[in-house]
Amino acid sequence: MHERTFPESAEPAEHARPFVHEDEKTRSLHFSLCELQSRMRLQNPDALDVEYTRAMMGFLLFNSRPQSIAMIGLGGGSLAKFCYRHLPDTRITVVEINPHVIALRDEFKVPPDDRRFRVVEADGVHFAARTDERFDVLLVDGFDDAGMPDGLGTQAFYDDCFQMLSPQGLMAVNLHTEHPDYRLFVGRIERSFNFHVLTVNVKREGNAIVFASRGSLAEQRRHGVMRHPERLAPQAWTELRPTFAQIVASLV
Repeated sequence: MHERTFPESAEPAEHARPFVHEDEKTRSLHFSLCELQSRMRLQNPDALDVEYTRAMMGFLLFNSRPQSIAMIGLGGGSLAKFCYRHLPDTRITVVEINPHVIALRDEFKVPPDDRRFRVVEADGVHFAARTDERFDVLLVDGFDDAGMPDGLGTQAFYDDCFQMLSPQGLMAVNLHTEHPDYRLFVGRIERSFNFHVLTVNVKREGNAIVFASRGSLAEQRRHGVMRHPERLAPQAWTELRPTFAQIVASLV
């Protein structure tokens, strides 16, 4: 499979510059003090400190050993680091539009690019529309200083997300339930994925994680997929288990 080039996201000056806040236990990424983008525990940099990120990892209940994962949105790299550490056989591609965010990757202990991990500076909308690759899992968590970019909520974008997945591929999208177009976004995902959709609310944080599959989520559940993911370390399972229980309950 050949590499494709993607249009540069934009000139750096066109992107908001985030800042880092640190206290005794955590380091966090912000565009403003009112909005948290990402948070890292200083004593455990690879842990998922924010609940919605643990919910996004629910894809493991449906596919515990994905060969490839794409992520739209790097932030502080929480999901990227967790997947890199706990899924050692998985290729990971992270697409981030903001060069100032990428420039902070060392601050948040994001691993360097290697044979199975890369960070691509590109517009996630363009990447989804133009990539030749097919991924087993797609995680969409793209927010900037103004919230979720318009392009990440269109019908065309979700159609492209469907096309970039492998035949049994799964997407997980982070949405804010208080966004005025939240219901519209969910409806578009349902149409793009033929209504193979599960929504899990993260009530404390006002997020909803929308899982969408090219195949039937109910069919996957009937085949007994909902279990402790294979090869997941006990520490990681302990971290994820309470949130995973909520996802399983949503399927009942």
